[in-house]
Amino acid sequence: MTSSKPGPPPVALDVAEVFQAEGPYVVRALRYFGVPERDVPDVCQEVFVVVHRKLAEFEHRAAIRTWLFRICQRAASDYRKRAHVRREVTTGEVIERGQVDGRAVVDGADARAVLNRALQTLDEDKRTVFVLFEVEGFSMKEVASIVGCPLQTAYSRLHAARRILCEAVVGLREGVA
Repeated sequence: MTSSKPGPPPVALDVAEVFQAEGPYVVRALRYFGVPERDVPDVCQEVFVVVHRKLAEFEHRAAIRTWLFRICQRAASDYRKRAHVRREVTTGEVIERGQVDGRAVVDGADARAVLNRALQTLDEDKRTVFVLFEVEGFSMKEVASIVGCPLQTAYSRLHAARRILCEAVVGLREGVA
């Protein structure tokens, strides 16, 4: 018979506190899951609706960010499934050919857009491993635990994701040059 000391009871979390502390993380995760900038606020709201509904069930077995990451992953997946019903907002502005400097696409703030487009070339498993490890800084052991796969599989997915992303970025740069 083992005796385990009860630890301190988990601190009750408040949705407003979670939103305040982790809102930027959720926005970042949604962007890396391929949610277009124009739709990030709506999908972020969907994430926090789920948080509001499920926060009482959060068992503190994992970090809050791990839990939020899974919610973001599902919300982004649901978003992609219903993407065919999106309504585009048109503007009166027309961009003529030759009006855009191709090199500007890979400079400065647009580098994130290139990365986001390149991330969309990955399947969900590879994208998840890449974002968790390279962008969010989780250890590979944590990544494998979060995605529910063996450690070697996580490393294989990361290696494949890096190769695909390199090819995609080169292709995007060549396409605009």
